[in-house]
Amino acid sequence: MTRVTSTASAAERPSDIELSWLTKGLRQPGGKLPLFDEWGQKVNERTIRACIDHGWAEPWFTNPLKPDWLVCKLTDAGRRAVESKNH
Repeated sequence: MTRVTSTASAAERPSDIELSWLTKGLRQPGGKLPLFDEWGQKVNERTIRACIDHGWAEPWFTNPLKPDWLVCKLTDAGRRAVESKNH
């Protein structure tokens, strides 16, 4: 998998929606981020792509049954962004 390099400045922080999604990766093995929210709705692709573009999340693997799904995991930068927002 190609590592995405963030072009965001250090001052940029996740929005509340992005932060909510990223926080869920803290409790999962390997930092896996959910595909669906707590109501069973698919996480908005714009949220996922924005987090990837900022370097807070990265694609983990391709699901052969659902290749259009972005299966992602939390990056070290994503962990720092979540932790700095919580402190």
